[in-house]
Amino acid sequence: MIECTASSKYLELDLSFTGASKKLLEEVSDEQTKNFLTKAEFWEKDLKKWIQYIRNDDLLLCPQLVRFTPLVTMGLQFTDDSTIAALNSVWRSKEETTDVLSFAVYDEKISLPGSQVVELGDIVVSVNRAEQQAKQHDHSLLHELRWLVSHGLLHLLGWDHPTSEKLNEMLSCQEQLLCFDGNLKNTGNKKRGD
Repeated sequence: MIECTASSKYLELDLSFTGASKKLLEEVSDEQTKNFLTKAEFWEKDLKKWIQYIRNDDLLLCPQLVRFTPLVTMGLQFTDDSTIAALNSVWRSKEETTDVLSFAVYDEKISLPGSQVVELGDIVVSVNRAEQQAKQHDHSLLHELRWLVSHGLLHLLGWDHPTSEKLNEMLSCQEQLLCFDGNLKNTGNKKRGD
């Protein structure tokens, strides 16, 4: 069982949020999800509980400073295929669209004395691609968006998937995050192989 220590119990999240544009919202066929694409509160709640979950499980990759900081800042943007393709071209030299990009800025080698704030970076999600993938996987657009945002968050925390084994670990963690109800007393801190 995970016990929250005084140093890790309290977490605030300062989220810089850019919701979907009016034009992009017109293209979204899932009416129920449109509200989530313009409201930061929903994403703040999810991201905060996911970060809390990760930082309270010693077996999950998480920068040490993130485990104990009282304040994490990050950005989240919902955009279209053309914008994310342009970002992918400029920052990754890939001339293609993608579903999610993460721009991590946290560097564990850089320690700011007395800093009580950790800046993680930014996540950018293509709503167009998310909607296509939701249809392909036969689940809701909201589920796909949460899946992509959780994937982006893990990248900001230092996760990567250069091998199929690492990808499977990351995907497994994403499934845990999406199922997590926010109650840390219900999460286990088992050692791998238990």
